Amino acid sequence: QERFVESGGGLVQPGGSLRLSCQASGFLLKRYAITWERQTPGKAREFVAGIASNGESPVYADSVKGRFTISRDNDKNTAYLQMNNLKSDDTALYLCHAPRDDYWGQGTQVTVSS
Repeated sequence: QERFVESGGGLVQPGGSLRLSCQASGFLLKRYAITWERQTPGKAREFVAGIASNGESPVYADSVKGRFTISRDNDKNTAYLQMNNLKSDDTALYLCHAPRDDYWGQGTQVTVSS
């Protein structure tokens, strides 16, 4: 079954960094543009960043621009989200999404707290 497996989340202090990974399972990541999105209880799911299938044209939500970097390694079938200077507002469940065929993962929890 086609899905993502996200990892790398955890508890981090404000100002800290995390690197999230998103492993594609059951399909070839190189065929898909992907997005990172985040979900907080009681709020709508929010777009965080997106990247084309060839790794070009990264786009970011204004709230993370300059702090987060999306990337991918198609040979490893994996995408990444480097998150720097984390803030409490970044606390959320982070999910990978391939919009073309609506593939999702279970997400990885990021908690930013002192």
